[in-house]
Amino acid sequence: MPLADSPLIILCVVAYLASCFGIGIWAMRRTHTSSDFFLAGKSLGPLVVVIATISSVMSGFGFVGGPGLVYQSGSSSLWMVFVAAFSLPLAFLLVGKRLRLLAEVRDILTIPDAVAARYGGRWPPLMMGLAITLGVLGYLGTQIMAVGMVLRAVLGIELIPALAIGLGVLAFYSIAGGIVAGVYTDLFQGILMLFVSVAVLLQCLKVGGGMTAISATLWAMDPEYIGPWGTRGAIASLSWLLLFGIGAVGQPHAITKMMMLKDIRRLKWSALATGASYLVLAMLWMSIGLTMRTLVERSAYPALEDPDLAAPLFLLHYTPELLAGLVFAGLLAAIMSTADSFLNLGAAAVVRDIPKALRGKPLRNELYWSRVATGALLVLSAFFALYMENLIALLGTFGWGTFAAAIVPSVAIGMNWKRATGAGCAASIATSIVLNFALEFSARHEIYALPHGIAVGAVSLLAATLVFIGVSLATPEETPAEDIDALLEV
Repeated sequence: MPLADSPLIILCVVAYLASCFGIGIWAMRRTHTSSDFFLAGKSLGPLVVVIATISSVMSGFGFVGGPGLVYQSGSSSLWMVFVAAFSLPLAFLLVGKRLRLLAEVRDILTIPDAVAARYGGRWPPLMMGLAITLGVLGYLGTQIMAVGMVLRAVLGIELIPALAIGLGVLAFYSIAGGIVAGVYTDLFQGILMLFVSVAVLLQCLKVGGGMTAISATLWAMDPEYIGPWGTRGAIASLSWLLLFGIGAVGQPHAITKMMMLKDIRRLKWSALATGASYLVLAMLWMSIGLTMRTLVERSAYPALEDPDLAAPLFLLHYTPELLAGLVFAGLLAAIMSTADSFLNLGAAAVVRDIPKALRGKPLRNELYWSRVATGALLVLSAFFALYMENLIALLGTFGWGTFAAAIVPSVAIGMNWKRATGAGCAASIATSIVLNFALEFSARHEIYALPHGIAVGAVSLLAATLVFIGVSLATPEETPAEDIDALLEV
């Protein structure tokens, strides 16, 4: 099926892009304060929080990058996707309750706000604001490249024009509505994708001739491909296990949504539902990549020029038009809403968190400057993504690792360990920023690369955690404020 010869698919995509403008206008009318823009007024029900969380974590990273990574590396990808399904509930258990209670007793809108309340001083929130800004550039680049790949495949245009269209829609949608636009798009997209993930899995089994036939083809090609470690090997896979098994607790686009929950008593059920829902969405990640590689090995489809096209091309050529149209609409919804979450986090860091740490107060007219910062971050992230030129999933892994190394020690451990100190927090975040970007830059310019495909983020996470614990134990014990001390006892 030529790309432009599917009016139903194009109609679904265009209808979705048009709906983004409608959501942006509706959300803009509900966004009157910075609390609305950054935290949806702390008024969301558990269903919205659960669906928004899994949607923002899966997003273009999983729905576009995931199948591409499976196509290239086989079952190595299992050490990302299924591990995250169990670690997301851990995020609810470790930090969900404390963050939501903290947002109740303090003026908390962001993760750096929470760090400032926990540790005091200027350095911890300043370093956290910088880490989130840098992480946003990496992870937002993932979403921008994903939307470009989808529009490139559906509309049959080059990558740069596809990126321009996606950026234009995303800019209006995000700048107008803030996080309100994102979470309600997440709700629509998440419910849709839960159903179509099952439908796509069944279609993959039908096209590939069943799991036995798919496995036989891939085993004949390369037993390692569907072995326990995939083609990237045991050490790389185990580094992903560490990064995604623990790192989910440090993803701000996920844990910030826990602060939006209206009724904290529903939090425990939210944790269970999040893990189960993510496992369903993982079916799309794995099934498309394995099936497309099977078709290529059988010479039923030419080898892919770009592995990130695995999902768009399978949907265009091997699924009924209506299902493909719904999935493409869901893919764009996932990308747009997750990009909105990152833009929201980055704008908060630039306009609120960093100025508060440096000046003692945020910028004046916070809502206006948040919208300006959102536009600037979009442009910077697009340039960053084009510079990196990685597979979408690997670009997403870099952003994931940046967040994990900065946030897991300071928030996940710090909110559960009274002996943690502000010096330990600041030192661990500084370590995570320097190490993560130094190793990535070194590998990018062929100066030095970690052996055996070890994930940069896993090394940074381990180093930052050791620094956090070591510096906290080596510096004088701090007495938290009375309300923070009570919160740590919960």
